[in-house]
Amino acid sequence: MGAEVGVAGVAVPPEAKRRRVVAAKPTAAAAGGKRPRRVRRPTAVQRLFQACRAVFQGPGTVPKPSEVDLLRAILDRMRPEDVGLSSDMAFFRARDVAQRNPAITHTTIYKSEKFSMVILFLPQNAVIPLHNHPGMTVFSKLLLGSMHIKSYDWVDPDPAESGESSPDDRLRLAELVVDDDFTAPCDTSVLYPTAGGNMHRFRAITPCAILDILGPPYSIEEDRDCTYYTDFPYSEHPVTSTELIGSEQECRRLAWLKEVDMPRDLKMCSVRYGGPQVFER
Repeated sequence: MGAEVGVAGVAVPPEAKRRRVVAAKPTAAAAGGKRPRRVRRPTAVQRLFQACRAVFQGPGTVPKPSEVDLLRAILDRMRPEDVGLSSDMAFFRARDVAQRNPAITHTTIYKSEKFSMVILFLPQNAVIPLHNHPGMTVFSKLLLGSMHIKSYDWVDPDPAESGESSPDDRLRLAELVVDDDFTAPCDTSVLYPTAGGNMHRFRAITPCAILDILGPPYSIEEDRDCTYYTDFPYSEHPVTSTELIGSEQECRRLAWLKEVDMPRDLKMCSVRYGGPQVFER
């Protein structure tokens, strides 16, 4: 059998023709009139949700170091667009330095008994007062803006057993963990029940958006209500115990915290989440 003539008069050997015909055979799906299903990759916020669901095991548990690394790696890669935000939005372009105590807005992406995914929106000059996270592990990712964070941990997590001395029963000794400015994009911060700056204060330098993962979330019924504090320099109420005093440099990192009522000028409101949804599948 001789060669046949193809396009533009080029001779096509019989072997090539057979190979071409074989390659053109329809697939089983095409023969049945069905197109191959396209597999969609999960969104960034869906991947974060799935990781949180695998990591957080409920009250009384703390994620393992490897699990913390997993969530931190996912959050470090999160962008504002992953939760439906953009620096071009009017909120992030606003600059109203004259306004005092502006309202803080929050939106919930997901919440269960084991963890919650929340976004906080802080206008310029807004402050979330010093507060705690009892029995909680919290991941905070600054998505947009600049803010100042000041955080503390208790010098002694269990003062009743240690006999920690205090000049006033209402005061409790804490150690400074963080006191610095942060600008997005930056690394994810993590706090634990007794470490990492469990009591912190946020102050917005510019309009900010913070993605918070709380495991487990606040719950009055389960004795995880939010407590607010005010801080005083250690030097205002020094103690004589040499075990607590330490070096002069260590003293500068100490402060007394006093429990206070929720500030009356703290205004917070909730809005509906409008970004990519998460699915419990």
